[in-house]
Amino acid sequence: MNSWVVRVLVIASSMLLISNAYSEEEQSKVDKARDALAKQSDDEDSTRQLEEVFQAAEKNYSLLRSGGKSLSYSLDYSYTSDSRISLEVVNSTVRNANVNPSASHSFTNSFSFDYGLLNNLTLNVRVPLSSRYDTQRSLSVTDFGDVSLSLRWQPFAYVPGKATVTMNTTFSSKTGVSPYEIDSSRQLSTGSGTYSFSTGLSVSKVLDPVVLFSSVSSSYVLEENGLNQVRGGQILKTVQQGQSFSFSGGFSYSLSYDTSLSISTQIGYSTETKLFFSNGTNASSPDSVNGSMNFSLGIRVDPKTIMNTSFGFGLTEDASDLSLGLSYPINIGAFNW
Repeated sequence: MNSWVVRVLVIASSMLLISNAYSEEEQSKVDKARDALAKQSDDEDSTRQLEEVFQAAEKNYSLLRSGGKSLSYSLDYSYTSDSRISLEVVNSTVRNANVNPSASHSFTNSFSFDYGLLNNLTLNVRVPLSSRYDTQRSLSVTDFGDVSLSLRWQPFAYVPGKATVTMNTTFSSKTGVSPYEIDSSRQLSTGSGTYSFSTGLSVSKVLDPVVLFSSVSSSYVLEENGLNQVRGGQILKTVQQGQSFSFSGGFSYSLSYDTSLSISTQIGYSTETKLFFSNGTNASSPDSVNGSMNFSLGIRVDPKTIMNTSFGFGLTEDASDLSLGLSYPINIGAFNW
């Protein structure tokens, strides 16, 4: 074999080796790119991300694992305006009639603590601090509201694609300033003045990128006795508040993996409240219907924190004219409990 043939063979072998090396390098780059694009083991599933954002807006549908702890702060504002007619009747004849405008502003700061008793059972304690202002009468008050204790239970394990059912029950105390123990012409209340129990059922279903949710609930208020409040020249002794029923429903739409918009409506119905006075007479209020429309926006501000803002307005005369809300979780991981 002459030297020219040997040179050709050497050059061809070198080109083949370079080509193989280049192909292996390109294949390595492709493999690395594929691995980078593939979901890593520590990446969150997109459905789970959506659910976390939705759950921040609709807290009734989320439960903690056993031993889990969560603390959140919320600020709520509501405005209610009304006109009250005062009549003075003598011998079935109206002697005096006055229209008294009323405008009430209410601010409520509340801390809510959740603890996972079981994977499907969560305990919640809510402590509110309320401030109320009546601009027409120049009255104000700041005090604790009614502390409540709740249990949320999911009877069935979560199955992707299936509806999630949550049952809840709540006990509300009368730790706030009672409306039945003040001089209503000079003071404002921050609580209901009664003990109450409520129970409800919530259902939610994820239809990426939408979550549908609804709930029904009923509450029962215990009779309040031993009162001694002056009302209309009489002494109020007993209050029997009516039973109430509530329905709410709506949907959340995912604007992104970190943002969701929720729209919901709530309708409540309450039976009459009866007042019993020391002279044996009694008075009652008619049944009432309370309806409102609510909008909320959930935003993930960091990987572990979702802030929720809300806006609502009343649909009926008995509802608040305007309501605003802000809730923010507090990191309690650094605390020893």
